[in-house]
Amino acid sequence: MPELRPESVAQKQHEQKIKTRSAVERIAGFTIVATAVAVLAALVATAAYALGQDNEKYSLKSPGGIAFSDFRGYEDWSVVSCARTDEVLKVIVANPAMIKAYKSGVPGHGQPFPEGSMIVKLQWKPKKSTEAQFAVDVPDVFSQAFVMEKDSKRFPKTGGWGYAVFNYDAASDKFTPDPKSLSDCGNACHTVVKAKDYIFHPYQKR
Repeated sequence: MPELRPESVAQKQHEQKIKTRSAVERIAGFTIVATAVAVLAALVATAAYALGQDNEKYSLKSPGGIAFSDFRGYEDWSVVSCARTDEVLKVIVANPAMIKAYKSGVPGHGQPFPEGSMIVKLQWKPKKSTEAQFAVDVPDVFSQAFVMEKDSKRFPKTGGWGYAVFNYDAASDKFTPDPKSLSDCGNACHTVVKAKDYIFHPYQKR
């Protein structure tokens, strides 16, 4: 029986190591791919859910015919001002056209806001902060979006502004148009600031 040369044994061991390493690399590569696919699927599912929520929200119309989709993107609009009552914290935001008008001096000296201006009052129920080292109220549950848009042809009887309210229910994570929000639903209150083109809040210094 021929004697097995040491170099042959070493060669076989080397080949076995290469095979083992290749198998490990294939498994590792498969694991990375599988993980990436799972992460991608989760991201797609999350995006699809968010898109579905947005599509549902933006399909709503108020009883006065104002579409929530007119205000698409309001979540990222610039802040105009803020306010609060005993029961509600409010942040007022406006679309780029209205912000530009504010910065140019509107509604000073009786200047009106341009057509297409939109402003949204976002409302939260307040709660006491449990983290701050001093007494402070912070937003708790979001409750409502009060919206206004300038379209003199559609709303000639209310100074060119249309009004609507969309209520939010945290339990169902859904918006619904307020059944009482006719297109003139806020005009009665806003007539006291007619000289400011029916807008209460100035653009606050920052």
